[in-house]
Amino acid sequence: MIALVDCNSFFCSVEKVFHPGLEGKPVCVLSSNDGCIVALTPEAKALGLRRGDPFFKKKELIRRHQVRVFSSNLTLYAAMSKRVNHILQESVPRTDVYSIDESFLYLDGLEVHYDLEDYMRDVVRKVKLYTDIPVSVGIAPTKTLAKVGSKFAKLYKGYRSVCMIDTELKRRKALSLLSLSDVWGIGAQTLLKLTSQGIHSPLEFADRPEQWVRSQLPRSGWQTWQELNGIPCIDTSEVAQRKSICTSRSFGQEVSDFEDLRSSVSTFAASVANKLRGQSSLTSAVTVFIATNRFSEVIPPYANSQTILLPVPTADTIELTQAATKALSAIYRPGLAYKKAGVILSKISDASPMQYDLFDEIPNRPARIELMKRMDELNKRFGFNKIHLASTGEGKQAWHIKSEFRSGNYLTDINELLTVQV
Repeated sequence: MIALVDCNSFFCSVEKVFHPGLEGKPVCVLSSNDGCIVALTPEAKALGLRRGDPFFKKKELIRRHQVRVFSSNLTLYAAMSKRVNHILQESVPRTDVYSIDESFLYLDGLEVHYDLEDYMRDVVRKVKLYTDIPVSVGIAPTKTLAKVGSKFAKLYKGYRSVCMIDTELKRRKALSLLSLSDVWGIGAQTLLKLTSQGIHSPLEFADRPEQWVRSQLPRSGWQTWQELNGIPCIDTSEVAQRKSICTSRSFGQEVSDFEDLRSSVSTFAASVANKLRGQSSLTSAVTVFIATNRFSEVIPPYANSQTILLPVPTADTIELTQAATKALSAIYRPGLAYKKAGVILSKISDASPMQYDLFDEIPNRPARIELMKRMDELNKRFGFNKIHLASTGEGKQAWHIKSEFRSGNYLTDINELLTVQV
C-alpha cells in the first residue's frame, strides 16, 4: 500500500506556526511580486477570496475583513517541508518527496504488524506535535488512488485525517463522488476529450474498456486509467532530466539602467547554473530575454531574446554569466523601462563523460570545474548565494521582487531569528 501525505494549506499553515494568534483567522499568501493569491485558509475562502485572485483587486475586501496577508517566503516553506519530511522518513521504510507539501510513503510490510489507518494517524499526530503542520493522508494500492484518498481525508473530519481505499467497494464509491477535474493526471485537454465522450466522473472513466482508453488517449491517460483501477504504474521517484532550465522574474519596479538589468541577468544565470549542476548536466546554449510592461500606456512595448551557443558544454557559473551578459548587450535598448527578464539554458546533456575541445577558450577547464564544486559546497554549508559573482550586485536592488509582507527566515538566517517578548 502507498500513502500520500499532503500538508493542509501548507504556505498558510507555516505562517500560522510562527504567528499563533492567526489560528481560525483568514490568511492569504501572495505570489512573487505580491501579485495574486496562491494560498489561503478556509476562513479566507468563506469571504469569497479565491486562489489566483489579483491582490490589488481584492485589497478592499481584505482590509474590510482584516485578512492577514503574507508574501511568499519559499526559503521558510522549504525549511519547514524538510522538517516534515524528516519525520515521515523516520516513520516508514521508504518515502518519495513529490512536492514541497506532498510525499508518497511506501507502507509495504507494515500491515503485518500494524493497522495502517491507526499507524498513519500516529504519524499525523507526530507531524503536528513536532512541526504544528496539519496533514491529510490517503492510503491506497496506487499513487493516484492515494491522492484521491487524501482529498477525502481533507474534506471530511470523520476520517480523522486518514482515508484508506483498500476495497473494491471503497474504490468505486470514492471515484463516483469525486470530480473528474480533481483526478491527478487529468489535465485540461484530457478532461475536454473525456467530457466530449460523455464521461463525467472518474468512475465512468475507470469503467471504460482498456482498448478504448489506449485508442483515445495518450500514454499518460492510459496510466491514469490503470491507476484508478488499482494497477500501479506511475514512478514519481524517477526525475527525468530537464530539457531546458529557466529562471525569470517580473521586477518589483521597472528597470532602465543597463547595469541594473545586467545584475538581474547575472543573478538568473547563476541560478540556472546551480540547477544545472544539481542535476549533473551541461548546457550548450544560453538564451536571455527581456520585456517592457505590456500593459503600459506610456512605454512602447518591446520584447526580445538572444541565444549564445557555447563551443564546449558547460555548467560553469562564470562562463554562463559572461554568455548571458553578451546576449543581453545585443538586445538591450537604452531609454526603455524593462519589467521582466530571464535566462534559459537549452541543449542540455549529461555531465559525464565530457568531450573537451582542442581550441577551448577556457585554459584550465578541470580547475574551473573544481572551483564550481568548491563554491557549491560552501554555499550548501553557509547558505545559498553566500559565494557569488560580483556582477550579481549586493543588497536590495530595484529589480528585486516585491515582498512587503514577508515573514522572516526564522529557521535558516541567524539575523532573522524569531524573538518572543514575555
